[in-house]
Amino acid sequence: MASCFGKIVVGTYVEIKRSDGRIHQAMVTSLNEDNESVTVEWIENGDTKGKEIDLESIFALNADVAPDEEMAPSPETPPPPTPTSVKVNKIARNRRTIAPTKNDTPSKDNRGIPTRARPQQPQPEPAPAPAPAPPPPPPTSLQPTQLTQAQTQQQLQNARRKSNCVKEVEKLQEKRERRRIQQQELREKRAQEVDTTIPNYEIMYMIRDFRASLDYRPLTTADLIEEHKICVCVRKRPLNKKELAMKDLDVITIPSKDVVMVHEPKQKVDLTRYLENQTFRFDYAFDDSTANEMVYRFTARPLVETIFERGMATCFAYGQTGSGKTHTMGGDFSGKNQDCSKGIYALAARDVFLMLKKPNYRKLDLQVYATFFEIYSGKVFDLLNRKAKLRVLEDGKQQVQVVGLQEKDVKCTEDVLKLIEVGNSCRTSGQTSANAHSSRSHAVFQIILRRKGKMHGKFSLIDLAGNERGADTSSADRQTRLEGAEINKSLLALKECIRALGRNKPHTPFRASKLTQVLRDSFIGENSRTCMIATISPGMTSCENTLNTLRYANRVKELTVDTNQVMEGGRPNIHAVNQLDLLDEEWLSMSPQRDDLKLLCEQNEEEVSPQLFTFHEAVSQLVEMEEQVLEDHRAVFQESIRWLEDEKVLLEMTEEVDYDVESYATQLEQILDQKIDILTELRDKVKSFRSTLQEEEQASKQINPKRPRAL
Repeated sequence: MASCFGKIVVGTYVEIKRSDGRIHQAMVTSLNEDNESVTVEWIENGDTKGKEIDLESIFALNADVAPDEEMAPSPETPPPPTPTSVKVNKIARNRRTIAPTKNDTPSKDNRGIPTRARPQQPQPEPAPAPAPAPPPPPPTSLQPTQLTQAQTQQQLQNARRKSNCVKEVEKLQEKRERRRIQQQELREKRAQEVDTTIPNYEIMYMIRDFRASLDYRPLTTADLIEEHKICVCVRKRPLNKKELAMKDLDVITIPSKDVVMVHEPKQKVDLTRYLENQTFRFDYAFDDSTANEMVYRFTARPLVETIFERGMATCFAYGQTGSGKTHTMGGDFSGKNQDCSKGIYALAARDVFLMLKKPNYRKLDLQVYATFFEIYSGKVFDLLNRKAKLRVLEDGKQQVQVVGLQEKDVKCTEDVLKLIEVGNSCRTSGQTSANAHSSRSHAVFQIILRRKGKMHGKFSLIDLAGNERGADTSSADRQTRLEGAEINKSLLALKECIRALGRNKPHTPFRASKLTQVLRDSFIGENSRTCMIATISPGMTSCENTLNTLRYANRVKELTVDTNQVMEGGRPNIHAVNQLDLLDEEWLSMSPQRDDLKLLCEQNEEEVSPQLFTFHEAVSQLVEMEEQVLEDHRAVFQESIRWLEDEKVLLEMTEEVDYDVESYATQLEQILDQKIDILTELRDKVKSFRSTLQEEEQASKQINPKRPRAL
């Protein structure tokens, strides 16, 4: 068999032809006797490449290494005379151009005919090709036998050389057919298993096949709880009844304790569907089978001790409407009823009262208080005091005070549960496409420790509004626009405040929103810790909002992972603060809220377009003017009551017989002048307020719908 390789040995360089028609040299690395081929390798663009080529293709381009054709007959038989060998070569050449099956059959007949029925040789009609061969041989019977043997050997060897290639092709065809049959059987089997009512069963099988290749190592209670100044984790909820009814697909996979994978369905230009698997990494990742107690164990529980050490702790639940924020913070739902005892609010309160009983904290004589309020459309409402509207002001020490907020004294966990039930019943909610009872406000529940009347520590637990509502800034309804703008702005400000906490930046833009303004003391100070729980929906219909939630959470955490990145990232923000020094006097004379808003938008240029910034500026101005108009209106109302009393006294004076007309006229004129001055001032403010409303409406129409997206 080795003779069929001719002069080819391992290390020989030969010319090869590529599939695109190029011809270049390659080195032979192995000889394959079983299928009469060689393996070659070459270097292209710095990479080593190789392929297997049959000998015929090699010999066609490299005639110098081909075996000598005279050496083709078997060495066992002696070489026949010269004229005979010429005939053999001619026959061999002719047979290469004709299909081998036609030449094989006559050769067998010729081998059996010479000894028995030579006279009948010219008579058979079916074999026209070998008919001229019998006349030339002499009467001796030895010569035709030698000729027949030589022909047979040459024919078999040539046929063998040809048939190896044919065999390889046939093998490939058999494999292809076998593969086609297997694929067809698999398709038929899947067709029997597939529920034809599922609209995206192809995507479902892609996700199932991908998950089958993963190594699952979910978070367990045995895992170590790490200490983080800023902890960001993700919680996936199970498919709800609505998603199951519409047969939505689960596109979220949590293979390990800190990795979240999103299988985003995509479509090529040729309409072929495929998956784009995006991976995110956080401190912890909780799958849809995780209970609230497990989430609390790794997120809020490590923060409880912080408030006993004179610190400020904050825990946020962030995500799309209907992704499980209120379930995580408030407790399990059974229809419209909520079991508050299984939420993070109650679990944190339980641990606070347990810590109070420890000897080292019992001697501090700490008192526990609780507050519960909501922030809706930039306004603060007390959920424990009949939803009374509150004012947020800064005192002389630059401490933010929520004027009129009631702190309830609590003695046990049951007291806390009652307050949570009262507050949840008052919270603002509305119907959306994601949830029939969607939270449209930020709910803030605070557990406050006081020692001799002074604050010792504070734990703020916040259930944020749905992040997809932040995209409703171009709605035709003004209330929806303002609602979306405030949510959008507060989430941007929250992200920047957490970033500032992680980087220990000198300036925190807490005035940019009411939420961060109220929580100012939680972002300032070395003994402040924050935890964010990003809740995500698993359905394919929520894929875009889920990705937005994960990107937001990822941007918060990525700044605290690498210390070098933190140091490099601090420089642009110093430059941004210096930019404020270069602004004109008119801007600097404006309110600090708008200064922080401009800084906030500068730090988020990719998410906030110039038109969106103008809109946020108009909304901020609108909210400020609304508060001023309401405050002035209340003052005018109180003044009107005093005027009425003064006018009543004047009228009673006129009933006397000899009243002083001069005094009456003078006092009445003074009252009327006061009325005109105050009412004119109020009217001018109302006119200005109305023009601000029109500016806000115009700014909302200028927003590019493609730039703003939910955070």
